[in-house]
Amino acid sequence: MAVLALLGVLWINERPVSVIETPESEVKVLPAEVIEKIGQAQYDKSFQVPILLYHYVEYVKDTNDTIRQSLNITPDIFEEQVKTLSEAGYTFLTMRELGLIIDDKQALPEKPVVLTFDDGHWDIYTDVWPILKKHQAKITVFMITDFINGSDFLSTEQIREIVGSKEIEIGAHTVHHVSLAYESAQTLKFQVEQSKKTLEKDFGLEVVSFAYPNGALDLAAMQAVEDAGYWTAVSTVLGTNVNKGNRFALYRLRPGRLIGENLLERLREVN
Repeated sequence: MAVLALLGVLWINERPVSVIETPESEVKVLPAEVIEKIGQAQYDKSFQVPILLYHYVEYVKDTNDTIRQSLNITPDIFEEQVKTLSEAGYTFLTMRELGLIIDDKQALPEKPVVLTFDDGHWDIYTDVWPILKKHQAKITVFMITDFINGSDFLSTEQIREIVGSKEIEIGAHTVHHVSLAYESAQTLKFQVEQSKKTLEKDFGLEVVSFAYPNGALDLAAMQAVEDAGYWTAVSTVLGTNVNKGNRFALYRLRPGRLIGENLLERLREVN
């Protein structure tokens, strides 16, 4: 607790039940300084990759939990979305694979798509993973390390089981789900580096992808992510354009409950 106090982070001993956020609270526009840096970056190619953003995939039992409902996709809808993408010829990539593509170490498929999940809730194990195995799809899950084993999150045992699978990549989402825009250098270093170190130590894997909580970032946050050794990082800004210049502020989109041609049209529209 003394370390956290030094970092200026208010924390409660009891782990949170959930992460309180809504689609409306997520950052929709990058700061001007980030846009300027991306615009000044030198790169030889740019391509389109839809990176879809999810939180929950479950049947919400508490009808009063409007926040959860606003962030939720039911398992039957998620499966239809996976089937839609698969039948339309999309290739499912992890964020690790996207990083390799950015660095010209892996070929870009004709129709790539990345499915990402923020926070690391328990339904990844109970509802999402079976669908992925059934349809040979892949996702990247961004974990909040200090929330692991919380009542609403994946357990250590569940994570150890899924990290050995070919369907799920684990990325980092800070230690405490702290919005990183305009934070102190000390807080940035701790939240960005320690989440990576904890996941790598506890689960014996290499963590190369990162998601900014609430999509909040600035130049210092981007630099902290790069310095920590990540290959890519995702925002919550709408878009699909990918290049070496924006690899630490990649765009994403919410698929909502769209399926079939409506989902495919949404992807074309954002492109």
